[in-house]
Amino acid sequence: MNWITDHKIPLGQWMEAFVDWLVGNAAGFFDAIAISLEWLILGTTDILQLFPPVAFIAAVGAIAWWIHRSWGLVIFSVLSLLIIANLGYWVEMIETLVLVLMATFLCIVFGIPIGIMAAHHPKFHAAIRPIMDLMQTIPTFVYLIPTLILFGLGVVPGLISTIIFAIAAPIRLTALGISNVPEELIEAGKAFGATNTKLLLKVELPAAMPSIMAGVTQCIMLSLSMVVISALVGADGLGKPVVRALNTVNISQGFEAGLAIVLVAILLDRLCKQPTRLEGQS
Repeated sequence: MNWITDHKIPLGQWMEAFVDWLVGNAAGFFDAIAISLEWLILGTTDILQLFPPVAFIAAVGAIAWWIHRSWGLVIFSVLSLLIIANLGYWVEMIETLVLVLMATFLCIVFGIPIGIMAAHHPKFHAAIRPIMDLMQTIPTFVYLIPTLILFGLGVVPGLISTIIFAIAAPIRLTALGISNVPEELIEAGKAFGATNTKLLLKVELPAAMPSIMAGVTQCIMLSLSMVVISALVGADGLGKPVVRALNTVNISQGFEAGLAIVLVAILLDRLCKQPTRLEGQS
């Protein structure tokens, strides 16, 4: 046993050397990514904050009605946003919303194509499965160390860490949905002379859409779970008052900020779910 501990595999030193190599040889590349993402996030946040809260709440209510045709969801959306505004966390809510939506968008852009490729290539799926397991099981605080070194303090390391943590959900559920498309549908598409591209767009993706949307919803929830952790590296949003309340043992502030996060999570979850037949008929 002593021999095993005396001959420790220097995994941590190898990772540290790799990160140092990245910093020394690709600092300009990571700085460009950090500046671009920060400009995009802060610009989007500033644009949304130009709208009065009443106009923003009305727009969210209209979107809820347009998607789901449900007065219950409209009332819940309006009341949730009014409660957040009343608690004084409107600006923080907008910052959190932009961060979550940006992370979800990037996860969808990269995750769905990877999931489609994994469904069509079993060897590729087998190769990335342990990587996705690693991404979802490593403690999230560990992500903050290399991202903080590579991208600096601010919202960008929080965004990158969120993407790493959440992107496995759309990849897995997209691959699952495409793999579970009934063989009869695929054979029917081929019988009508559909190319592989048309088969994907007209048959596989529509049939797998419930699973893909479940992946998107799960991605949003995972992104929101990173809000507080992202605040530790300087990301703005609802995570900051939670961390501040934790440091000062402020129960009221922690409860109010936590309630705001819960309301945003439920609202996004309900909005992104596929409308049911009952909702469409109401």
